[in-house]
Amino acid sequence: MRSATRAFAAAIALGLAILPAAAQQAQHTTIYYGVTLIGNGLGDVKYPKDFKHWDYVNPNAPKGGDFRQYAIGSFDSFNSFIVKGLKAGGIGMLTESLFAGNGDEEDAEYGLIAENMEVPDDLSWVIFNLRPQARWSDGTPITVDDVIFSLETLKTKVHPFYKQYFANLSKAEQVGPRAVKITFDTGGELNRELPVISAQMPVISKAYWTSHDITATTLTPFLGSGPYKVKSFKAPSTITYERDPNYWGKDLPQAQGLNNFDTLTIDYYLDETVALEAFKAGEYDFRMESTSKVWAVDYASPALQKGLIVKTLIPDDTKKPMQGFVFNLRKPKFQDRKVREAMQYFFDFEWSNNTLFYGQYTRTRSFFEKSELAATGLPTGKELEILTPYKSKLPPEVFTTEYSPPKSDGTGNNRPMLQKAQQLLQDAGYTVVGGKLVKGGEQLKIEFLNSNPAFERVVGPVVQNMQRLGIDATLRTVDTSQFKERTDNFDYDVIVDVLAQSLSPGNEQRDFWGCDSAKDPGGRNSAGICDPVVEDLIQKIIAAPDRATLIATTHALDRVLQWGFYVVPNWYIAAFRVAYWDKFGRPDVNPKMGPSIAAWWVDPAKVRTVSAGKAQLGR
Repeated sequence: MRSATRAFAAAIALGLAILPAAAQQAQHTTIYYGVTLIGNGLGDVKYPKDFKHWDYVNPNAPKGGDFRQYAIGSFDSFNSFIVKGLKAGGIGMLTESLFAGNGDEEDAEYGLIAENMEVPDDLSWVIFNLRPQARWSDGTPITVDDVIFSLETLKTKVHPFYKQYFANLSKAEQVGPRAVKITFDTGGELNRELPVISAQMPVISKAYWTSHDITATTLTPFLGSGPYKVKSFKAPSTITYERDPNYWGKDLPQAQGLNNFDTLTIDYYLDETVALEAFKAGEYDFRMESTSKVWAVDYASPALQKGLIVKTLIPDDTKKPMQGFVFNLRKPKFQDRKVREAMQYFFDFEWSNNTLFYGQYTRTRSFFEKSELAATGLPTGKELEILTPYKSKLPPEVFTTEYSPPKSDGTGNNRPMLQKAQQLLQDAGYTVVGGKLVKGGEQLKIEFLNSNPAFERVVGPVVQNMQRLGIDATLRTVDTSQFKERTDNFDYDVIVDVLAQSLSPGNEQRDFWGCDSAKDPGGRNSAGICDPVVEDLIQKIIAAPDRATLIATTHALDRVLQWGFYVVPNWYIAAFRVAYWDKFGRPDVNPKMGPSIAAWWVDPAKVRTVSAGKAQLGR
């Protein structure tokens, strides 16, 4: 552990003498400049206290130039803290947290607004010591009052995610000139995650937000503390940020070699097809491609042939999110597990991968894919011990069968899969009457709600397979604003959702699977799961006393979710598909977490080459 311990006298030196002396003497504490939940201890982070910069940056990268990227849809608000509104892309750059992560480590945080944190051995509270140089972009200091105001506001007035995530942070109070103490309410249970959760808290300006309504959408950029500010915008189509030359944190080690562009512009397009053509025409600089067909065939252009555009795969060995077709259990038809199981057989992944995806994908099977948290084999040891008390409430397969999505021969002859689906639906009480699959005289109707036209070719065959069995299945593609409105209010049967997980799961599991989140508009529990076993497992994850217990409990949760058939798992690719106009310099080292555009810079010589090439092409 790289952090140092200290006793009573050192506490006074840091301005904490206003705490009762008896309380200070009774507790042994540790100071951390960086924290993680994955290593052998809370302070077992990669970088030493005196590190100069991240390994994946060029600390001498030149500043200047512009960077243009794209987004789909539109925006009508700069308020990034609420459910309402279409948030402007990049607006999160204005907000900073007490500690912040990096591109090399999953679930590690280093002091940013706070230079360190102090934690007692019983993990009952945390004290953050704020950096004296921390400033808002107007030059006023970031204060303890701002931190206290941030916690109170985030827990009570804004997006329900914050209420769930910070639920155990009971209060914040000033304990020194620049020291704030956050006390935890855990019901007497140890919670290793809470110091890290506290460190991740966004800090917002009390002075600004007491005179502005944080519950309302707005096109007035709010006061932030980040390295960029809003320079100009034209809602709903474009927004430009400018690097703040007076950014308070520019001399910190974690800022070296980053934030190199003078301006960052985001242009909005109505759909991906138009956006790609704009990219090939040189209207913006960078894309991370998500569609296999587009990557395989649609980038062909004179600019690519001349080498003006770089198209490359960057290896990705990180954990993978569960992307899948998610059923809305708020609809009675999906309460029956047999119906949800039947739905698994309508998606022929092997045929889709061969025919539609150019063989680029691997099937996802776990909610914690490509990590030690993924449940495999059969439950044994600690995981079996955790699951056994729930045996009467769980499907028998949880204990007897390793989960794996249905698999076809890839030829497109999916008759065996459809026969299995038909049998399961019959077991659920459905029969075919006049070519329609009915129960209680009512035909089974299922609508896939979609906002990405590229998914139509994927969902289309699934819908056709359902229709073959007499289901009134449809696909409806809507624009991004309508999609957000409907999903925020859980107005759908099935959607494609991406459920990205942490390597150290904890409080956020409430937002993914908890009963309260199933009711809160804008919550991430898109499936609407509200199950007593899942609720118990979430609490056990949160209260896990050590890494081994956390892993075993997460295996148990993963297995229960797998056999609940709440989603039809989709796929992942073990690489980042990146295309960009060749005007940039890049560090020699790629961060583990994927391309860090903030570490790139504009290369004037390359800009001249690209400009000359565009002129030759008539761009």
